[in-house]
Amino acid sequence: MKYTFLLLLICCAPFIRISGQSVDVENLGNITKNKPVTLNGGLSAGSVFYAGNQQGRQDWTYYLNGNLNISLFGQINIPVSLNFNNLGADFSYPSLPNRFSFHPTYKWATAHIGDVSMTFSPYTLNGHLFTGGGIDLTPGKFKISAMGGRLLRKVAYSPEQPSILPNYERIGYGLKTEYDTEKYAVGMVYFQAQDRKEERMGFQLDSLGVLPAKNTALSWNVRLNLINNLTLIGEYAVSLFTRDSRDSKASTNVYDALNIHLNYQLFKNTIGIGFERIDPDYQTLGAYYFNNDYENITLNFARPFLKDDKANMALSFGYQRDDLENQKEENTNRYVASVNLNYTPMEDLQTSLNFSTFQSYRNIKSQFDYINEISPYDNLDTLNFTQLSQNLDASVMYVFQKSETKNQRLTINLSYQEAADRQGGISLPGNVSRFANSSLGYGLSFLPQGIHINSSLNASYNYGGAVESITIGPMVGATAQFLKKTLMTGFSTSYNINRSQDDIRAKVLNMRVNASYRIKKKHNMNASLVWQNRDIINRDKTDAVTTTLTYSYSF
Repeated sequence: MKYTFLLLLICCAPFIRISGQSVDVENLGNITKNKPVTLNGGLSAGSVFYAGNQQGRQDWTYYLNGNLNISLFGQINIPVSLNFNNLGADFSYPSLPNRFSFHPTYKWATAHIGDVSMTFSPYTLNGHLFTGGGIDLTPGKFKISAMGGRLLRKVAYSPEQPSILPNYERIGYGLKTEYDTEKYAVGMVYFQAQDRKEERMGFQLDSLGVLPAKNTALSWNVRLNLINNLTLIGEYAVSLFTRDSRDSKASTNVYDALNIHLNYQLFKNTIGIGFERIDPDYQTLGAYYFNNDYENITLNFARPFLKDDKANMALSFGYQRDDLENQKEENTNRYVASVNLNYTPMEDLQTSLNFSTFQSYRNIKSQFDYINEISPYDNLDTLNFTQLSQNLDASVMYVFQKSETKNQRLTINLSYQEAADRQGGISLPGNVSRFANSSLGYGLSFLPQGIHINSSLNASYNYGGAVESITIGPMVGATAQFLKKTLMTGFSTSYNINRSQDDIRAKVLNMRVNASYRIKKKHNMNASLVWQNRDIINRDKTDAVTTTLTYSYSF
């Protein structure tokens, strides 16, 4: 309890001091003219009803979302947000889906209290949700952020729910400071988190490989404007990670990460080069997921072309390798290149083209190479695989009729992806995959009546494991406004068929109906119904109906 009180005291300290000094003496006259309390925001509540035989779906769910801003004398703002629902009500989670938080703000001080998330850097605290408090201060050229609270709540092992991994309660706190000027910026981050050990949970969690971890992460960042339009940005991070805090000496390791970028602006050209290296097993308790054991080198170039910059081009090239300490049974080298073009010859015609290619070299070091080795020169010719992947995306939108009463437009989207494994320059049988997706869309709008009609024909082609499949089907929908645009209605339907090896494998029919009614621009009521019929080979036909009712109020 004392830690909670101390945390709230730290978060609210700037605001307590403001009140003690009568806020802002120079603006005291203006403050007294403002309303003591002003409220604005919105609240929405809804229910979802499901009827069908799909596994894992709840028959009834509800949710309540709200955003409220409380303004005190026009000087102090206190945004409040909440999110309550019963999703997964029968399960236990390390982070609950329900959220409640408020964020009082005055001038350069903002506090975050409740269920919130903060980001200090990619290698320390990076968007992890926690229950507690934090603060952001920006006095002058300084930027100061601090946080503390519970990152994970305790989840005990349940034999009835073996798919949910148990964990210890996890507490964390951190501090970020930065001094930012026009020519340079320097900063530092400190973050620490630790699982709370419980003896009665220890035996159960040990048997599942869940150990009480501890982590201290530090990072230093810098930005230097070396010369005009030439900027250097860098960050170096160190993570001291203890996998089992009960035996810190034997289970603690030190990892580091480095990220450097150099950007140069020459006329309309933007040129960039970057280097990133992350140690094997680098991780922090302030991030949900982390890539490690790789080294990246990237080159980027972008600039506009033609009159009025109607065309834009962006090029990038990169090289990546893993197995930095040569400890894995295989290592991978990857080359990445991409080209992005956007061309808008006129206001009614927009086009884009994106192409990227990935080429990976994999060197597989079989364990038998070492078992059967009798000299250091054996097995020099290991198993070398090359993986190629190419992606192409193109889109065109053309408005061929545009007037005060009617608009007509045509859209075309194409995407293609191919991947293959090769050995000795030959594609390996069964290891080639191709995927193509296309859509042709037409839209018609009657502006005075508020009627919009959309239709499309969609097709997908998939080839993998020497098996081809095609999915094709149309979609048509319409929306209309009534009662002086206070009532909006919509309807859409789609039907698609999947065919493989000359047999129809699946047929899916969807129908959607929705309506929205607005009262005095503050009240909004919504209702929607979705019916879906699935007919999949070797399975029972299924019908599902999902009904959603929502009410929202803004003030």
